[in-house]
Amino acid sequence: MTPQLTADRSAPDTAAPAPTACRHGVEHEYLLEGHGANARTGVLLVHGLTGTPNEMRLIAKGLHRAGFTVLAVQLAGHCGTQDDLVATRWQDWVASVRRGADRLMQRTGQPLVACGLSMGAVLALALAIERPRQVAGVVALSPTFRYDGWSMPAYTRLSFLLPLFRALGIGRRSVFMEQPPYGIKDAALRERVVAQMHSGDSAAAGLPGNPWWSVIEMRALAAHVRRRLDAVRAPCLVMHARNDDIASADNAREIARGVRHAPVELVLLDDSYHMITIDRERRTVLARTVAFVEALAHAHAASTAEAAP
Repeated sequence: MTPQLTADRSAPDTAAPAPTACRHGVEHEYLLEGHGANARTGVLLVHGLTGTPNEMRLIAKGLHRAGFTVLAVQLAGHCGTQDDLVATRWQDWVASVRRGADRLMQRTGQPLVACGLSMGAVLALALAIERPRQVAGVVALSPTFRYDGWSMPAYTRLSFLLPLFRALGIGRRSVFMEQPPYGIKDAALRERVVAQMHSGDSAAAGLPGNPWWSVIEMRALAAHVRRRLDAVRAPCLVMHARNDDIASADNAREIARGVRHAPVELVLLDDSYHMITIDRERRTVLARTVAFVEALAHAHAASTAEAAP
């Protein structure tokens, strides 16, 4: 479960593509066309496990105000039922990110910045590893290789046994439910978000639990990316709460250690939990993200100008 804030829907979205089957649907994606000098810099936003593109809307609007072209992708199996989600594998989620990258680059014609939240940050890194020439930078927000935060149920420490359960056909409909504070330190905001999470609208608020079989896939994705961090060539901005309740800051530190051939800026936040894009330091998160993307855009413009005859 990835809590999110969905009340603010005023950003001017382009027309959504026609709905398709939920398992691989894209009907909840949104594209914000850039403007001004930054319009040709694209930012690909990737939500987390059981989440939706809506959880990226606040940061999408902030990036769009700065002029960037923004696409928030919908991962395969998301925004539907638990059965839709458990029918997908981690490779399907990577394919969703690839498709989003292709769509965005068709608009901008130049390398993009991949920005993800929680498991979405791991998918952003996967794209950077796979397509180094197409990814100019990575913003990893609360990156999650494993659920090792202080609020996680004790039995999540046994998640390494889950592949055995699936091999035996056990647990397809089982989920683990996160516990308070649900990734949000701000109590008033938490109350609003929890109400949304339990509203029953998975397209708006995601699923209220993490299916075991989907956690297996997340672990496989994490292992795939962790083994290949040394292949990242794009500059990285990594932001994580010191006191993250869902995924400890060790997840972020692992990126800082593993990416050795590109600069990594590690920012640890003191007054937030896991959902740093909507929690108390959301303005800091947005400001640093915008500054990072702007620096990459300026560097690209300068290099293009130097290369011109």
